[in-house]
Amino acid sequence: MMRTKPIIAIDGPVGAGKSTVARGLARELGFSYLNTGAMYRGLAIAAREAGIDPAAPDLEARLAPILAAIRINFAGDRLLLGGVDVTERVADPEIGDLASRLSALATVRARMRDLQRAAGAEGGVVIEGRDIGTVIFPDAEFKFYLDAEVGVRARRRHAELVAKGVSISLGEVLEQLRERDARDAGRALAPLKRADDAIVVDSTALDIPAVINALKERILSRSGVSKGLKRN
Repeated sequence: MMRTKPIIAIDGPVGAGKSTVARGLARELGFSYLNTGAMYRGLAIAAREAGIDPAAPDLEARLAPILAAIRINFAGDRLLLGGVDVTERVADPEIGDLASRLSALATVRARMRDLQRAAGAEGGVVIEGRDIGTVIFPDAEFKFYLDAEVGVRARRRHAELVAKGVSISLGEVLEQLRERDARDAGRALAPLKRADDAIVVDSTALDIPAVINALKERILSRSGVSKGLKRN
């Protein structure tokens, strides 16, 4: 379909700054912002509330009614699950781990894929996740892969969790990130990887404003696509 405004896909591992960068870039361009990782965490919250054991042999069957009925929406930066604000629960490391495990299931990814495509189909949106440029919107007009050294990502993630009141050590966060990296990159279904035509941005030595500016300049410099985009 023809879009009047582009889709901007930002992929990368945990702690690379995707959420903050995507949110800031969307604000700079006057676009909508969609956090797909938060959508998976919303599902994890629903599964936890339903008492679902991720180790159950019939896990997909147990998840089926939840997937069919789930309603996930965004109100600004807030995540709504069935109309209830669950934003504060999204940062829980256990929810993040459960979301990662559930995301390896084919039925889960198919349902999330449909919801994400519906949310961004008309363009004018910055979408971040782990398979946006490779699976969800392989036809996105702009694709970026945001990365950083794992130690730097761990420090960023640890600071974020502590700011939200989560009690966890830097060492624990580093171990969790390494496990998540291995699981996300090694899974057979929609693994974390860079799209062949994605622009790689290493944020190890860059602050958030610098990363946002680098992405924005790349977008606005492309003739024929930037028409109508917000400029400061």
